[in-house]
Amino acid sequence: MERKLASVRKIEEIKPIVGADKICAYRVGGWWVVDAINKYKVGDLAVYYEIDSFLPIRPQFEFLRKSSYKRMGTTDGFRLKTIRLRGQISQGLLTPILEGIVEAQEGDDLTQALDIVKYEPPISAQLAGNIKGTFPGFIPKTDETRIQNFEGDTGFLPLGERVYITEKLDGTSFTCYFNNGVFGVCGRNWELSDTDDNSLWRMAKMLELREKLTAHGRNIALQGELIGAGINGNLYKLSDHKLYFFTGYDIDKGRRLYFDELKWLLFNLEVPMVPVLEQHEYVLPTENLVDAMLQYADGKSVLNADVDREGVVVRGLDREFSFKAISNTYLLGSD
Repeated sequence: MERKLASVRKIEEIKPIVGADKICAYRVGGWWVVDAINKYKVGDLAVYYEIDSFLPIRPQFEFLRKSSYKRMGTTDGFRLKTIRLRGQISQGLLTPILEGIVEAQEGDDLTQALDIVKYEPPISAQLAGNIKGTFPGFIPKTDETRIQNFEGDTGFLPLGERVYITEKLDGTSFTCYFNNGVFGVCGRNWELSDTDDNSLWRMAKMLELREKLTAHGRNIALQGELIGAGINGNLYKLSDHKLYFFTGYDIDKGRRLYFDELKWLLFNLEVPMVPVLEQHEYVLPTENLVDAMLQYADGKSVLNADVDREGVVVRGLDREFSFKAISNTYLLGSD
């Protein structure tokens, strides 16, 4: 599912901010955005721009220049991040419905219409590699829906569901596959050529993934996170690279591996799984799920107890669904 970075949302709740007489907090879905008092009423439609949006240089966004100006490659723009204003967390941006969008409906995706893209931090040539082709169409990508968007994007909240929860690691996406005798390695968006200077291929060779998946014999994709030196600031303070897997995909059956299948496969392939925080007996709260999971997301990393973890990923045990909860503590402290 493509992420709706800019969409039409309904103002669902307004709350005052203690000690502030000119600003308040507006809720859209699971997000809170700080803006001027009386700018919107409950029930109004507005354009909501999610955090990680990279906004183009346009007059209506110039007020963001001092706080949010960034360059992404050769492009100038404004990056939206999590901030705290007068003690209130604010995530994203609200603007009135633009002129010309006269029949805007709640949920409309305006990402492309408004030239919004996701901000991607620069990556080294060793990670980017040489592109062999597009990401394989027989494998789903691994960008989970945030809990704040889960109800709107899927139509339900999985209250009371049995799930397992893993730590979300801060690194770069890694996918490898074995399909009808062919082995390949991919980053987030592209399949990569086998070169000696590419960190993803180097890790695949170090773990002997081609040989192990070939011997396993099934058409399988494994997806994980490569972390360590030179990657996203090296949150875990590692001297080298490490790879942890968080999901597997049965290409022939067209489904993700269930939790016990994944554990068994990774154990037999002798490759590590991301840290598992809850399994089998954990049931999602039946009330205030968004707030509960955001609170759960805060905590220290299993890999390094001195740093805040990025968040958690939640996957169903009894049926296939997943979402991520990113720690606000982590977001407030990240670049």
